[in-house]
Amino acid sequence: MSLDYARAVLRAEIAAIQSVLDRLGPAFEQALHIMQQVPGQRVVTCGIGKAGFIARKVAATLASTGTDAIFLHPADALHGDLGMVRKGDVALLFSNSGESDEISRLLPFLRRQGLTLIAVTSSVRSTLGVQADVVLEMGDLREACPLGLAPTASTTAMLALGDALAMALMRKRGFSASEYGRLHPAGELGRKAFLVRELMRGPDAVALVPPEASVREAIQAVSRARAGAGIVVDRSGKLLGIFTDGDLRRAILADDLVLTRPIMNVMVHDPCTVRNDAPASEALGIMRTHRIGELPVLDENDRVVGMVDLKGVLAARLG
Repeated sequence: MSLDYARAVLRAEIAAIQSVLDRLGPAFEQALHIMQQVPGQRVVTCGIGKAGFIARKVAATLASTGTDAIFLHPADALHGDLGMVRKGDVALLFSNSGESDEISRLLPFLRRQGLTLIAVTSSVRSTLGVQADVVLEMGDLREACPLGLAPTASTTAMLALGDALAMALMRKRGFSASEYGRLHPAGELGRKAFLVRELMRGPDAVALVPPEASVREAIQAVSRARAGAGIVVDRSGKLLGIFTDGDLRRAILADDLVLTRPIMNVMVHDPCTVRNDAPASEALGIMRTHRIGELPVLDENDRVVGMVDLKGVLAARLG
């Protein structure tokens, strides 16, 4: 019996999202246009009660995906926190009924501060709907509560609509995985967003060796760079090969005069590489698969731009 009722609750919430989906139209595009970030503009989300929790979550989602956003509690706003907002900000206001006293009392003061008002509410004819510049109308949603009172389906629809706004804004701005990682430095999501170029050692900390150099000269270059390998490049900076400590040991055992030989004779001619715009996790996978400690990093023109090493990747806690 309880399981059947739980399914009915979920169906009610799915129906609420479907209802909002069916209503999406020009007002959504207008809201996106207004919310698109310009210098100094923020999205200020606001709501009371359960809608306030949704507003707070939407502000957090916006902020973490590249839109400058804050949450403003309507009661606190009426007692001084209006000082947090500034002219040019956009207010994104959540209220199912559109008649919440705290929100209604706040509206003229938001206007006085010079904010544009976007409402997420059930009806354009509500107090909030009439006062707003743009209304994302959800319609008359049936709550999943057995009494038809507790905010359930309506808050689910608000959250879904807030996510749709945040993700559409993120897409319009071309918000990248690198930017996402910068805003999420801790946790698994942030680590997955790291790119190779953010963890690699740059050219100044890499032993770049010309093909005419001797093995001795290559070792000296590796020592100066305090690296574990030398990268052999042509005059345009394109990769020719790599020479590691392991290669040196094997070469010495095979040839007593190896230090005077050309580096081209002992280098690995087809080393593993990784692109500078690849996920750092890709570099880690290559190094683990091939049991190597360093990996040359190439740009889009196949020029060497750095070196990524296993120690540096592990220090970022990617593996």
